[in-house]
Amino acid sequence: VCKFFVTELQSRLDETGKTKETLQVGHGLDKKKKIVYHKSELRLTEALTDPHVCDKILEYNVHKERSGSNRFAKGRSETMETLHGLVNKGVKVELGIPHELWDAPSAEVTDMQRKCFKMAEEYEDEIEDWYFNHQEKDLMTYLCANRALRKDDKKCLTEKYEPKGKREKVDTNEKTAKKKNKKKSKGEEGEKDTKDEL
Repeated sequence: VCKFFVTELQSRLDETGKTKETLQVGHGLDKKKKIVYHKSELRLTEALTDPHVCDKILEYNVHKERSGSNRFAKGRSETMETLHGLVNKGVKVELGIPHELWDAPSAEVTDMQRKCFKMAEEYEDEIEDWYFNHQEKDLMTYLCANRALRKDDKKCLTEKYEPKGKREKVDTNEKTAKKKNKKKSKGEEGEKDTKDEL
C-alpha cells in the first residue's frame, strides 16, 4: 500500500511543483508576507485531500498474470483486455457478473484503498516532516523503507514489471548478438589459421 500511496502523492506533488507562484499570507501589520507555493502547506493539503490521494487507488486493477506488488497496476489486465476484445467482436462472454461491472474496482483494490486512507492518517506527521524539512530525500525511501514497512516487506519497493513483449524482445536481441559474436569469433579464428599457414 505504501508504494502506491507514495507513487500517487509524488505524482500530485510533481504536477504542482513546477510553479514559481507565491502566496500572500500576511494580514494586519504584516500584509506583505509571502510564501512560495512549492513549500506551502496549501500545496501539501491539496495533494493529499483535493480529492483525497487514496481515491486514485481505485484506478488500479488486479493483474492476475503478474506477481508481487506488480499485480496492482492502472489499466486493464491482459485477461480483461482480451475479454473486452472478444465482446467487441460480437462474441458472447459470460463471467457471472453484468458487463458494466467488469471494470469496477475489485475487493482487493477497495481493501487497498481502505488501507491507504489508514496509512495517510497514521503517517500524517511523518509526511509533513518530509514535506517541510526533507523534500530533497526520496519520499519512497523516507516513508516506506525507513518508517512504514517492516524489513521483510521492503522487497516490493524494488519490484519492476517488464511486459512479456519486451522480455521476449530482449531475449531475441541477446540471442542475435550472441550468434553474431560467435560468427565473428569463428571468422577471426579462420583468418588467423590462414595467416599462420602462409
